[in-house]
Amino acid sequence: MPPFFSRIALFRTAFNIKGLIKEGYSQYAFAGRSNVGKSTLLNYLFNQKIAKTSATPGKTRSVNYYLIDELFFCVDLPGYGYAKAAKSEQDLWRKVLESYFENNPALKEVFLLVDSRHLLLEKDEQMIEWLQYLGVPFSFVLTKTDKLTTNQLAKQTEAIKNAYPKNRSVFPVSSLKRTGRSELVAYIDDLQKGLAE
Repeated sequence: MPPFFSRIALFRTAFNIKGLIKEGYSQYAFAGRSNVGKSTLLNYLFNQKIAKTSATPGKTRSVNYYLIDELFFCVDLPGYGYAKAAKSEQDLWRKVLESYFENNPALKEVFLLVDSRHLLLEKDEQMIEWLQYLGVPFSFVLTKTDKLTTNQLAKQTEAIKNAYPKNRSVFPVSSLKRTGRSELVAYIDDLQKGLAE
């Protein structure tokens, strides 16, 4: 059997509500503020440069479905909180995200990416409240952890665990230092195995 996360392909790019997928393969979505490092994380997770990265916030303006091992989707969601985007564009993507999260039985978990240097900002808190209201399971992924010392990272990780103690997993990840991938992959593997039982 080939290794987990060995076959990855961009399956669909959705630019509006009509393009969203809500059935079929299980979905694990990656959400977070603009420029938090979603595309960089996904490239590290996939072990290849398939998701487009940019230093410009708000670059991902589509919902990208990556098919993994023909078993499930990893879904790259547009970043939220990019104030420089036109209001009409912000409204459009708010509606797309609302539609994606609501009544989506294929969605099994949301990985909420948080910049480890800043932790939870107002937009993150709003997203968390929304996911809790909808009953969508979520975990945290701390990005850019190479910017912190070991002690600083431990404190930040503990702060999130204390703020949301109800079985919220926290995964510190650094694509630069190549750390945290195996734990995140193993967690998704466990979720998939749980669905098969």
